[in-house]
Amino acid sequence: MPSFHLRHAKRGAERSLAQAEGSSKSVSGPRFMGAGSIALLSLAAVLTLRGFPAVATYGWSSIAYYIAGAVLFLVPLAMIAAELASAYPKAGGLYAWVKEAFQERSGVLAIWFEWIEDQVWFPTVLSFVAAAAAYVFDPSLAENKLYLVLVMLGVFWGLTLLNFLGLRWMLRLNNPGVIIGTLTPCAVLIGIGLYWLIAGKHNQIPFHASKLAPSFSHVSNLVFFVGVVLGYAGIELAGFHAKETRNPKRDFPRALALAVALIVGISVVATLAISFVVPEKELSLVAGIPQTFALAFKSIGIGGWASKLMAVLITIGTLVLISTWLLGPSKGLYATESTGELPPALHKVNKRHVPVSLLSFQALLTSVFALFFLFVPSVNTSYWMLTALTTQILVMMYAMIMAAGIRLRYTEPDMERPYKVPGGLLGMWIVGGIGIFGCAFSFIIGFVPPSEYKHWPTPIYIAAMAAAIIICSIPPFITHRLRKPSWIMDHPDNVLLEVEELKEVAQQLGVEVALDSAEGAASSAGLVGSNAATVVTGADVDGSSNGSSKGATGPKVVG
Repeated sequence: MPSFHLRHAKRGAERSLAQAEGSSKSVSGPRFMGAGSIALLSLAAVLTLRGFPAVATYGWSSIAYYIAGAVLFLVPLAMIAAELASAYPKAGGLYAWVKEAFQERSGVLAIWFEWIEDQVWFPTVLSFVAAAAAYVFDPSLAENKLYLVLVMLGVFWGLTLLNFLGLRWMLRLNNPGVIIGTLTPCAVLIGIGLYWLIAGKHNQIPFHASKLAPSFSHVSNLVFFVGVVLGYAGIELAGFHAKETRNPKRDFPRALALAVALIVGISVVATLAISFVVPEKELSLVAGIPQTFALAFKSIGIGGWASKLMAVLITIGTLVLISTWLLGPSKGLYATESTGELPPALHKVNKRHVPVSLLSFQALLTSVFALFFLFVPSVNTSYWMLTALTTQILVMMYAMIMAAGIRLRYTEPDMERPYKVPGGLLGMWIVGGIGIFGCAFSFIIGFVPPSEYKHWPTPIYIAAMAAAIIICSIPPFITHRLRKPSWIMDHPDNVLLEVEELKEVAQQLGVEVALDSAEGAASSAGLVGSNAATVVTGADVDGSSNGSSKGATGPKVVG
């Protein structure tokens, strides 16, 4: 950070933190979270509806896939993220961890992966919105490519323009959005599944013990495992709270066990509910959730109003989710301003402290990926290819985090780690090795086309996926070669860097600031503008998701 800004920040922060020290509400002693609190927070961060239809194609064997995903990905990631977050509680999250382990260029690459995978992911969640909205008016529109693309572009550019206005109050709608658009539909979905069994309704997947075992007869049978991994993304957020337990070594494993049980259990029951109601050959990856509600309510005999109501709730909740994710990734990329990796054309910030150049570039890229729906044989295939590509980029980033956890055990063995992956170096290698294997397996499986849906010839499909990964990965290497000293921002926008600067100043002053006072201290320090109404939590200190949590619907920013 330029010394001028640090001096400016420090002077204001000294005043504000001094005031905070005198207030019992501003600065407090250590806050402890119980295992149940962390488990519920993890559930809110990870739980998503969109991935259930893809996994529902497995029927009863989806139970095995969810458990395998937990062992190969969910648990290793949560454990390593907990160690890194408790040992390196500095601004930047994954960027700081990877940079600490593998130098600055690797940190930039990690944060780039986080940003670019969001651009690939946005069209999938936008198509989910368009499909859900279609069930309010005309369900057949959910398979109309032109309708989907027009709605996707209209919604995304509209939300982008709203963000230009600095309407950060929209972030405060995140928690209600989660309740309305995710938790309520999920509870209803689970209720439908239980009713289907108790009432003896026609079950599309009659139970037999042999159906619990996954089929390995063909590699295409494993393709939707990618959906399981994407659905678990975001569990690293639990790691940021490991240090907030009274005894991290004892309490965090308990919290993680409870979180895994809740996430896997709810995912299994909700997924099976879809399998019970919708025939596999008719199941839509994009509209599977509203499709399930429509068929179930029709069978129950309560009319179309109920399915339309659920479609409205899902649409509203998902729109709120998208609005909270729009600014985060770009703020994370902007936070690399000191490296000079960001071209000057992307530096522009408006008077409301919004990185308009980055948001415009983001909207342009998302539009390109959205147009992909027009050129692929089917809506389901378009949706799946973008889902697989999102996961492939995501697991490359997660593999870097796990590798960083292993390397830092060697390069900084004496660093205090309130939570530590048990078993010493061997334990870290086992946990990290399993996690990296899970990431590598998901990456490879992402190249396999789903046999259930019409797609391009397999060689073309694989070539297209490989080309997309290369195109999405090379920009940081190009900008690194082209960068110039003039690319480093002399006067970066302090508001976008408020938490990083505040934490740095507070650390220098030796003051521990409670989360609820951070906004006030930052504001008085001149780090936060009058309309910057949010404080980023430790799980989001760089303004981004620190791992994206693409399955996540929980809050990324807490007002």
